[in-house]
Amino acid sequence: MNENNNDWCIEEERLKETLKEASLQLDDAINANEKNREMIKEAKKEIRENTSHGIGNLWGSDGFEALVELSQAMAPVTERTALYEFTEAKITKLRGILDTPYFARIDFCFSEGEHTEAIYIGHHSLKKENAYKLLIHDWRSPVASVFYRFAPGAAWYDAPVGRIEGQLLLKRQFEIKDGHLDFFFDADLQVFDDFLKKLLSGNTSPKMKTIVESIQRDQDLVIRDMKNDLLIVQGVAGSGKTSIALHRAAYLMYQGLADRLLGREIIIVSPHKLFEQYIANVIPELGEENVRTVIFDEILKDLIERKFETKNIFLERVLSNGPQSRLKNDSMTFKGSADFIKILDRFIDDIPQRFMNIRDITFKGETIFTRDEIISRLGTNPNTPLKTKLGYLEEAINEKVYGKWRRPLRSSVRNEMMRFAEIDALHLYQQLFEQDGYFFKKAAGIKLPATIDKMLAVTKRNLAHKNLNYDDAVALGYLSLRLFGAKEYASIKQVIIDEGQDYYPLHYEILNRLFLKSKLTILADINQTLDKNEDFSFYEAVEKRLNRKKNALVTMNKSYRCTSEILRFSKQFIDDAIPVESFNRSGEEPVLFGFADVESLVEKLCEAINQCVQAGYQSIGLILKTQKNTMVLYEALKQKITVNLIRHDTVAELEGVSIMPVYLSKGLEFDAVFICDVSQANYRSEADQRLLYISCTRALHRLFLLWEGQPSPLLNV
Repeated sequence: MNENNNDWCIEEERLKETLKEASLQLDDAINANEKNREMIKEAKKEIRENTSHGIGNLWGSDGFEALVELSQAMAPVTERTALYEFTEAKITKLRGILDTPYFARIDFCFSEGEHTEAIYIGHHSLKKENAYKLLIHDWRSPVASVFYRFAPGAAWYDAPVGRIEGQLLLKRQFEIKDGHLDFFFDADLQVFDDFLKKLLSGNTSPKMKTIVESIQRDQDLVIRDMKNDLLIVQGVAGSGKTSIALHRAAYLMYQGLADRLLGREIIIVSPHKLFEQYIANVIPELGEENVRTVIFDEILKDLIERKFETKNIFLERVLSNGPQSRLKNDSMTFKGSADFIKILDRFIDDIPQRFMNIRDITFKGETIFTRDEIISRLGTNPNTPLKTKLGYLEEAINEKVYGKWRRPLRSSVRNEMMRFAEIDALHLYQQLFEQDGYFFKKAAGIKLPATIDKMLAVTKRNLAHKNLNYDDAVALGYLSLRLFGAKEYASIKQVIIDEGQDYYPLHYEILNRLFLKSKLTILADINQTLDKNEDFSFYEAVEKRLNRKKNALVTMNKSYRCTSEILRFSKQFIDDAIPVESFNRSGEEPVLFGFADVESLVEKLCEAINQCVQAGYQSIGLILKTQKNTMVLYEALKQKITVNLIRHDTVAELEGVSIMPVYLSKGLEFDAVFICDVSQANYRSEADQRLLYISCTRALHRLFLLWEGQPSPLLNV
């Protein structure tokens, strides 16, 4: 920490100047919005008094004039309301500045003219009123990248006018809380690492926090990447993938007048609803409107509009080690594969000829279009939805009947067309499996799984009862997209996909067709798959499937979440194809407990949880393999301690003690983690090793593994 009295006085004076300016601007903004509020009230009152006599007659003979009058009267209210909301956002930012105005300073000597400028970096920019001088530069500004990417010495940054080169003379970091300067230090690599260790040693919170003070060089490169249409990040557990994704979204909303995106033009595809809530505060804290987040199940719901088995229920059944779990997993692996996409595409090509009962269309005894002509038209432009092509066909028929004087088709002609134009995706999907030998004909030349006969029998039986398993829901989603298209996501320009390793080729084919013109960022870790095994070829397949012009794969191997001891223990469950480096923060070794019965396990668990609470840990995660296991332990615990039950259909605050299945822990972190069912019966396969790795790497400070009966052979105890 810097104890130079002269430097301290300079920094305190600079802080006072900044806080004074922010305070003045805050007072002005509050006063301005008081006036805005009063003006909105007065304008609304005037509208009521001057136009209320006409409101009830909007649809009468003078309705148009009344609507025009009302619209004109509302325009000032709309404008003033927009100004009020803009000023409210400014007030929020200024209050944040008064608490923590900035966290860093760089002294940058510009090569041209050898001019040196002290640049202060914070969450938000602050400019002196009626002056050009920036007191604070936004962390997303081009010059701020120097702080994240360079040590003192030669440095550069890319500005709108081109690359600016110079010398970084000083790199200083501050701790400012409630407008008070607690300390600062001039950062070399070792000192900054010590500061980062201090940050990481703190307790976690129920919501994810921003990391602008501690963004690392490799993280900053990902956040600011504007060159690639497809950016894939392979990041180990705890490398900050999700934080990077959210900060990247905020950066995209800030970057440049021409490239700047609105929140509604960005979408985040997240693994589950609990995770959505966990990350909800980050982008607003960075000063931007929140972006839309969806889980893939919601995308499927939009596409197929039918009830189906959710991804979490599917995972529960696959991970339960039940008699049908292997077949379900095999079915998802096959139906999510590139081979099954080929089968579906061949089937879709067959639909007009084989399943639509198309006939010649006649009018007044004259054939307008023959069956073959219609099938030929519907077979063109394979990327155009079939329903859209039917619309084009209707226009062509209309033109042949009426020439350029287009009118609605006569009922007789329309009825002929409607015989085949009404299509039902689920009914069509059933046809792929209903007709004897048809599926195998479409699968010619494709190697099928050994369990294909059982798979097809189960599929046929489920579809007959209108039961949609998750694998069939995804397939039906693709079929529906090919048949009907989807316009809901047409405005999206940037897509961020988290936990990308858990998606199959069919998922990516759906995402590609939904977001055909969007740029994509995919965050993944092939060591953290839930129901499948992947290697680096996964990323090659994703790049090929998404087919963007400029692609990049970035690997991030350093974990900042776990202590060195927890990470070293966790690494035994994965192979070393991807090196996992520790940030080298020390802590206690993981603790392993075995018990003869569940009563003893519960007693020890409660004792250890209480010790963690007394140690000041604010979030404690109890992680089990399945929801079924979770419910058994929850019933034994709920009378003894306060515990939040996290189910696949609930969203809750991650505060205190929370109990959940492993698939709902993805992307989350806790001060202490208890894996409570590490027995021989639960964990014994290669897939189970990855589940243990996921569970272990949720822990920041403490890790406990407990089991009843015989321990898992994967533990080597």
